[in-house]
Amino acid sequence: MRARGRAGPRARAPARWPPQWRRRSTAGAAQGTQCEIAAKAGMIIERVVLNSRPGKNGVPVAENFRLEQSTIPDTVQEGQVRVRTLYLSVDPYMRCRMNEDTGSDYLLPWQLSEVADGGGIGVVEESKNNNFAKGDYVTSFNWPWQTVAILDGSLLQKLVPQLVNGCLSYFLGAAGITGLTALLGIREKGHVTVGANQTMVVSGAAGACGSLAGQIGRLEGCSRVVGIAGTDEKCSILVSEMGFDAAINYKKENVAEQLRKLCPGGVDVYFDNVGGDISDTVISQMNQNSHIILCGQISQYNKDVPYPPPLPPDTEKIQKERNITRERFLVLNYMDKQEASVLQLCQWIQEGKLKVRETVIKGLANIGAAFQSMMSGGNIGKQIVSVSK
Repeated sequence: MRARGRAGPRARAPARWPPQWRRRSTAGAAQGTQCEIAAKAGMIIERVVLNSRPGKNGVPVAENFRLEQSTIPDTVQEGQVRVRTLYLSVDPYMRCRMNEDTGSDYLLPWQLSEVADGGGIGVVEESKNNNFAKGDYVTSFNWPWQTVAILDGSLLQKLVPQLVNGCLSYFLGAAGITGLTALLGIREKGHVTVGANQTMVVSGAAGACGSLAGQIGRLEGCSRVVGIAGTDEKCSILVSEMGFDAAINYKKENVAEQLRKLCPGGVDVYFDNVGGDISDTVISQMNQNSHIILCGQISQYNKDVPYPPPLPPDTEKIQKERNITRERFLVLNYMDKQEASVLQLCQWIQEGKLKVRETVIKGLANIGAAFQSMMSGGNIGKQIVSVSK
């Protein structure tokens, strides 16, 4: 998919945006340097590299990734830290990085036979950086998919486990870019007003971002929240655990009929994670002067189409006639609000107002399978890979 301007990757936000979103990531270069000196001496580690590309219109599979052994230096240089990987995040945006051309001016492609990278959390084992000590928990956007790594301390951010009740992996999801995307998307593009009796619909509602968006919509003032998901289990969790008023199983139910039943006053805010036919159906029932929060279009990510994908003529006509806003939302553009927003998310988590679901797969060797499952809807909440304890 050509992802021009699409919603940003989801991981814990550092004070500066990572090099991989502005120029070629230092992670790949660092790994290249490590491999060059591997013959001299070093620590044997495991890492996951991009084994093959699925093609712009192909469906990614676990075999697109390969686990291999490699070596990192025994010596940590000034300014660096050696970290042991605890958690890695797999996210829909990574599908674009599997293509030779990501279609984005802020995302760089993964290179064949080079280590993949993304959001990660680890613990410092050795430090020659004054900002970090052994035992500190740290995170980075361009964390290499490997068991142990030597990283430049300037690319890391220290984490405070108490902010998330000790659940470190939340910094890759609910207290990270995933949560920021949901919160800032609703605040900046949803135009939710307390007391306005607004109805929100969330597609991809049981996913990492959707499951948070519905809850945040309620916390921000929506009077009714309806989710759309793909299994009865997901729909049940949305209502029983996440506080949604109702949920629609799009694989078993007629979405248009259920929306008319569950949203009798129409739809005022639509948090769109999927695009495609489901979004066309929701838009057909949106009210005058309503708002679409264009978060993602996962149904289109295996297709070579621009972002956001153009609406079908009939749907576009409805959008224009009803003055429905549908603007591209990129969370990177709102990082001046990052700190306050993360603190708000953490407060809601601590108070029990924001329920967090994760699907955790253990073992670096299984990260390809985790990615494949996430892209086909196998996760409930955030997809996490637990690498070590």
